[in-house]
Amino acid sequence: MNAKQIVEQFWQTMETNDFHAAAQLLHDDFLLEWQQSGERIRGRDNFAKINTAYPAEGKWHFTVNAIIAEGDVVVTDVTVTDGKRQDRAITFSTLRDGRIWRQVEFWPEPFDAPAWRAEWVEKQPDR
Repeated sequence: MNAKQIVEQFWQTMETNDFHAAAQLLHDDFLLEWQQSGERIRGRDNFAKINTAYPAEGKWHFTVNAIIAEGDVVVTDVTVTDGKRQDRAITFSTLRDGRIWRQVEFWPEPFDAPAWRAEWVEKQPDR
């Protein structure tokens, strides 16, 4: 499997909500960085545990909106929802030895557009 296929399999496995199974696609030296909160998650076990414990209203669903791969680096734009809240994550995954070695994620918070820009923009239909 190439890097893109491994990351696609990762998101498909995340969709099952079996985070321990998803963690099997991670490298022994896995590191995840959440940029907005400044947190690092080291190792498969911590990855599986934090995702299992993450508060949710229902089952998590993951929709890949876009995926771009260049060598061992894969960037995904994923919509994540538990049925009540919906977020969007931009994830930069770097692979090593056929597994996801490092991920850097951005979870931007949506915000209302400022009124001063109104004459030059249009509102996206899904917002």
